[in-house]
Amino acid sequence: MIRTRGRTIKVKKSKEATIIKREAYEAEPLFRMIAIPNRWCIHSYYTLSPYAPDGSGRLLLAGADLERGTGEVLVTDSSGSVLDRFGDSPLNSSFYHTGHWQTWGPDGKSVYYRGGTLKEPLMIRRELATGREDVLEGDMEGAPPFGEPIISGLLGMLYAAGYGENRYQPEQAPVPFSHRDKHGLFQYSFPNPGEAAGGGSKLVLSIQDVLERHPDRDKLAASDREIRERLGADEGLTLMCYCVRWNQDGSRLLFYFGNHCVVASRQEPRLAYIFTADREFKEIHLAVDLSYGRRGVHWYWHPDGEHLLGYGPDPEQEGGMCLGSVRYDGSGYKKISAHASGGHPSISPADHNLLVTDESTMPGRVLLIDLREDRVIRSLSLPRVYGAKEPPGRNPFRVCHHPVFSRDGERLLINILPGRHAALAELNLKEALT
Repeated sequence: MIRTRGRTIKVKKSKEATIIKREAYEAEPLFRMIAIPNRWCIHSYYTLSPYAPDGSGRLLLAGADLERGTGEVLVTDSSGSVLDRFGDSPLNSSFYHTGHWQTWGPDGKSVYYRGGTLKEPLMIRRELATGREDVLEGDMEGAPPFGEPIISGLLGMLYAAGYGENRYQPEQAPVPFSHRDKHGLFQYSFPNPGEAAGGGSKLVLSIQDVLERHPDRDKLAASDREIRERLGADEGLTLMCYCVRWNQDGSRLLFYFGNHCVVASRQEPRLAYIFTADREFKEIHLAVDLSYGRRGVHWYWHPDGEHLLGYGPDPEQEGGMCLGSVRYDGSGYKKISAHASGGHPSISPADHNLLVTDESTMPGRVLLIDLREDRVIRSLSLPRVYGAKEPPGRNPFRVCHHPVFSRDGERLLINILPGRHAALAELNLKEALT
């Protein structure tokens, strides 16, 4: 059960369900629980605010009908009542991690979301007032804060490499991995409102482009040869561009280059290079190297728009990991916290000394850390697994908490799984920190 403002919500007991005892919440601040009847609901990701940019308090969520096997986009009011729903389409494993990657347009009057399949993806722009939708062939992991053009890799490449199901399925890739001049980062634009034609897509940075300008190109070429000698002439490193993330003013983006979650049976070295670029790709920097045994994950922008933060190598401990920070050009890497869960960290837009992250434990935990003292000032235990054991991959029996700040930094929205259906817990930070 979960304590909410003025009432207690009971979770139906099950032998398979992980039930968090009431006592675990007695000492916690009060949550506002947001649950949609008969829907398994999450927000899209910790790097995208589900709060409407117009200050209306509306929320943008994704909901799955587990009985029908379909997912949709939900717009709710500030109380969690559904105002609009659309984008009904068959579920795939990626939905249970990030929904439809639903993202607000910059004025709150439109929504972007992905559809289609992982192999044949579509992206849709919906005008909320009229329900008009424009559709493009292509993929996205969220839209930029300015709306368009959208820059993205192909999410299906990540899942074909093994992410989500831990199976190497190259036949499911939207573009063959070996066609390195045909995939990478794409730029997408929709037609102007009222126009039947216009817009389109183009490849703005290919895998081959990145390899040619990569500071580790000789080392990567040697690894590529080793894979071909072992697995065949048509093989090679499973390379892709993915995880495009924008800073708050939309002046710069970061993206990952590497293989990320390729299956162990291929015996590839883990490759994860984090690059940054300006909007026109005139200036590209290698900011963080997490490859060839260097530990780290989940890098995102600091609210100042100049720095990145995430889990990376601990400069004070050989082979260790910590929360680190670095300037977008790769300079000034430093340790900001000893915390090393590998969760999803971000810094409050209202208080740059306040960091939130999560831990994939049972139950899960969301931590508020004061960076001035590197001290956990609040630890919240929350349900994130349905069942006695956490199943691997992306599925409806587990969630990532993905804590995300509201745009004003006053609240946190957290994915939880208190029963068969995922829901959201909204935390008032003023209450939590007093």
